[in-house]
Amino acid sequence: MKRFGNSIRRFVQMVVLPVACTLSSPFVSADTYIVGAQNIEYYPYYNFSSDHEKGLGWAILEAFSKQSGHRFVYLSMPVKRLQIELKKGNVDFVFPDNARWYDQITHSLNKVYSEPLAETFAVTLVKTDNLGKGITHITKLATPDGFSPVKWEQQIKNGTVKVTGVNSIYDGLNLLQSDKVDALDVEYNAAKNVARRFPQMGPFAADLTLPHNVVSFSLSTLRHPEIIAELNTFILSESESINKIKAKYGIEDTKQLIERLMEEQHVSADTRWTPL
Repeated sequence: MKRFGNSIRRFVQMVVLPVACTLSSPFVSADTYIVGAQNIEYYPYYNFSSDHEKGLGWAILEAFSKQSGHRFVYLSMPVKRLQIELKKGNVDFVFPDNARWYDQITHSLNKVYSEPLAETFAVTLVKTDNLGKGITHITKLATPDGFSPVKWEQQIKNGTVKVTGVNSIYDGLNLLQSDKVDALDVEYNAAKNVARRFPQMGPFAADLTLPHNVVSFSLSTLRHPEIIAELNTFILSESESINKIKAKYGIEDTKQLIERLMEEQHVSADTRWTPL
């Protein structure tokens, strides 16, 4: 634990000191903050392990950084470490986070969340041939590590659905392709991005007669609520700029996406899945 924290501090010193020497503008703050990020490829929303393009969440934070003068250093780490390092103070912020996600490490602390940086669409992905077969067809479900298939909680509790964790979306698609699972609980655009790179797999479809919901990705902190307040002001006042960033990453408006999928699948409001 201590060794991990020391390595974070050494890394930040190596990154920040050269930059601090170049900061001469009176409008630029030398404040530097560490953002702990999931080491999962979830592009277009994030891929903080990349040396170059890190996704939508990164792009919005960098736009905020440019306007505010705050500098962010991004450290990707295992999902289970994020809240631990946040509590210990080794990272200042966590992304992505959500007030509805339960974690036993920081749930009782005064954690502050930003306005959503991204609105994602979590779906149940199936082979196109199995589209519309209904929830009773699903007995084996894959889900990326770090994400909980809360939409399937009832089926998991009563034993009708068994969950298999996977290290990546690609691994989940591979299990689905080989019929080792019946469905993959995953974000629509992230799965689409991976599937596009591996056209030999699929075709797959997000079945709207099966569990799905909209999930927001926020930045969270225990120690810097004032930065979150600044970020919230930026998000609300720069909506046009943020929409342009989203368009760059090819992220379709969630409401329009749902309407389009319903039309394509001939799903009505009555046949679309709704939580009990």
